[in-house]
Amino acid sequence: MLTRADLDSLPTYVPGRTVPGAIKLASNEVPYGPLPGVVEAITEAASNAHRYPDMATVALRAALADRLGVDAERIATGCGSVALADHLATATCRDGDEILYSWRSFEAYPIIAAAAAATSVRVPNTTDHGHDLAAMAAAITPRTRLVLICNPNNPTGTSVRRSELDAFLDAVPGDVMVVLDEAYREFVTDAGVPDGVVAYGDRPNVVVLRTLSKAWGLAGLRVGYLVAQPPVATTVRKVITPFSTSGLAQAAALAALRAGAEMAERAALVVAERERMEVALTKALPDIPETQANFVWLPLKDRSAAFASACEAAGVIVRAFAGEGVRVTIGTPEENDTFLGAADAFLSA
Repeated sequence: MLTRADLDSLPTYVPGRTVPGAIKLASNEVPYGPLPGVVEAITEAASNAHRYPDMATVALRAALADRLGVDAERIATGCGSVALADHLATATCRDGDEILYSWRSFEAYPIIAAAAAATSVRVPNTTDHGHDLAAMAAAITPRTRLVLICNPNNPTGTSVRRSELDAFLDAVPGDVMVVLDEAYREFVTDAGVPDGVVAYGDRPNVVVLRTLSKAWGLAGLRVGYLVAQPPVATTVRKVITPFSTSGLAQAAALAALRAGAEMAERAALVVAERERMEVALTKALPDIPETQANFVWLPLKDRSAAFASACEAAGVIVRAFAGEGVRVTIGTPEENDTFLGAADAFLSA
């Protein structure tokens, strides 16, 4: 066999489906289009598409550093935050090392672990669909190299609060890297959910992942970044695929970052709709977990596939996790109204 036999059973990453003519609430995108200036920046950058981009992403790292109040040497950029998680696995793991994460969480985590020839250690979520940090701390062994904490968690929307995370990080050995995956940070409104860069940026074994795919509206261009102490960021930059952040992506990211006020306004619209949907859905499903992301989680278990089919029949595509639940991205008010109508019809039947 020419390829690794252990990858034969590896699941393929499943993206949210797109159905022509239907409302797509199956991928965690924002519905409001590119931020002001982004399309113009892409158009201008396209004239240099025959040239290689800046491999060091100097201007983008400087803009991110200025926004975050950190040194640019602490930042690495890549083809989305998921690619950077993959690079962190490469930078920390050898065959047989362990990558620890909560489950269910982001479905790319098992793929990242397997690709690095690491052993996945999955710690079951709590009964209210969140991370069980005490159990995760207890599951750390001498072989554990990387711990992934998705905060807020995809697909359940649940969040880890400051006191829990403080205690967990204090219990983690200094030679174990903890990755705080904060892809949905811009939608967080609970003051008890910490900003990883601010709260834990001085810890040498903590890395914070962020993305411009969600609130910043660049899902189609794949720009993510991490913030870590300089030795970690430097090592990651060494293993990143050369030129993986394209010139168009860099130009778009710089333009988006200049539109931070507009991003915040759009995020606030998403949050308002999120709260409206939570109120409407909890009337029929009182065990929906509180979400701090741009989606809601419906723990429908064995009804998940049927619910998704009913939504599709009504012209709405949602993301079902068979036997577990359904994740529904927050769309425009009109899109959400259509979904809520379909959800009410199914849940009240």
